[in-house]
Amino acid sequence: MEKVRISKLLSEQGLCSRREADQYIEQGLVTVDGVVVMELGSRAFPNQKIELKKEAKLAQDSRITIILNKPVGFISHRDEDKEYEPAVALITPEQFFRTHLDANKNAKINTRGLAPAGRLDIDSTGLLVLTQDGRIAKQIIGENSQIENGTKVIA
Repeated sequence: MEKVRISKLLSEQGLCSRREADQYIEQGLVTVDGVVVMELGSRAFPNQKIELKKEAKLAQDSRITIILNKPVGFISHRDEDKEYEPAVALITPEQFFRTHLDANKNAKINTRGLAPAGRLDIDSTGLLVLTQDGRIAKQIIGENSQIENGTKVIA
């Protein structure tokens, strides 16, 4: 059996994305068989026990995912040239659906790191998923995703 990068193993287990895994490793939030791993590129055997520490799990729990009906005239991703308005600009406190369960009804929405899982061009309208959570993005647009052309494939 050959050792595999820990970030890949974490991603395959659905615990986080590879990029998130690298961040957690750098922060000392990943253990292999109970031992903290802090070196990027570290490898482990697939049968070893790889876990995220409590702090990493709390960070994941604070990430948001927003489902948005993107109108015509907005682009999915942030525009480097600032020529077009990104869909994330539509996310304002006034447009956020809140329930009686929300503790702070006036809380600002942290859109930092919010990225679209998929794309709709500027002339398209439809469902756009914006997420800070790599696990969700992977389920939607990852290579093993069951979602094809915007519709769920039912086997």
